[in-house]
Amino acid sequence: MTDFRISYGTEVADALRNGWPVVALESTIVSHGLPRPENLRVAREIEQTVRDAGAVPATIGMIGGELVVGLDDAQLTRLATVDGVTKLSVRDLAVAAATGADGATTVAATSAVAAAAGIGVFATGGLGGVHREAAHTFDESADLITLARTPIAVVCAGVKSILDVGATLERLETLGVAVVGYRTRRFPGFYLTDSGFDLDWSVDSAEQVAAVLAARDGHAVHAGGLIIANPLPVNEQLDPELHDRTLAEGLALLERDGVTGKAVTPYLLAHFHSATEGASLAVNVRIILRNADLAARIAVAAARATAFPA
Repeated sequence: MTDFRISYGTEVADALRNGWPVVALESTIVSHGLPRPENLRVAREIEQTVRDAGAVPATIGMIGGELVVGLDDAQLTRLATVDGVTKLSVRDLAVAAATGADGATTVAATSAVAAAAGIGVFATGGLGGVHREAAHTFDESADLITLARTPIAVVCAGVKSILDVGATLERLETLGVAVVGYRTRRFPGFYLTDSGFDLDWSVDSAEQVAAVLAARDGHAVHAGGLIIANPLPVNEQLDPELHDRTLAEGLALLERDGVTGKAVTPYLLAHFHSATEGASLAVNVRIILRNADLAARIAVAAARATAFPA
C-alpha cells in the first residue's frame, strides 16, 4: 500500500461536500472500551443517536492500514469483533498505516483526524488525563496535548474518575484548552455527576456552543480545542458510595499487580465493570449516548450558523 490518504465513507463524504452537520466518533470505545457483544450494538446505537438529532456520524478507525473517516457497518463490525485491533494514538497513525494494521482511534487520534477532515465536533465518553501517580511516572494522556493544538469541540462527561481530575484541569489550563460546562459550573466526574471541581464558564444551549466556535474561528487567535463537559443527571450517575469503594479496591489491585502505563485505564475500567456487576457499563453507555445527542445538536447549530450567518 502506497496511497496513504484518508478515506471517507460515502455518507460522510457527501455531508462534508454539502456542508451538512457531521459528528466524529472514536473507535476505541468499540474495540477496547466495551465488552463483546455489547460493543457493536452500542456503536450502532451511538451512530443512530447522532442521526436522530440531525447530523451524520463519522466513526473513525483504521482497516488494514487504511485510515477511514466514516466506517461502514462491515468495517465497524470488524473492529468490534476481531482480535488484535491496535489502540492508536496520534503518534501511531503513520506506523500503523505503513504496517497494514487494524486500529481503533483514541480521543487524541480521533480529534486530530477529524480536524484534518474538516469535522469540528466530536463526541466521546470521557477524556484521558493526568494519572494519579504522574508526579513519579509522568503518565499523562496524549489527549491533553493534542487538544491544545487541535481546533475541535469535544463533548464528554469530563475525565475518567480513575484519573487525577484536579491535576488534569490544571494541565488543560496550562495548555490553553477551554473547558465549559453544559448547564453547569461544576466539572463532571464521568461516572459521577460532580467531580468536586468548579468551572469558570458554562453554556446553556447547543446554539451557544456554536457561537463560541464561531468566535474562536472569527478571532483566528487560538486554534486549540473546546471541551464541553456534559454531566449525567444525578439520578443516572453511578452510586457514589459504590464508585468510591470500587475505585479504592481497583487502585489497590493496580499496585498489587504492578500494572502501569497504558494498561492502567483498561484494567481499572474492567474492574469497575466486574465489581459493580455491570452497573458502571450501563452508566458508560448512558454517558456516550447523551454526549452523541448533544454533539449532534451542536453540529446542527454550527452548520446552520454557517449557512445563515447573522
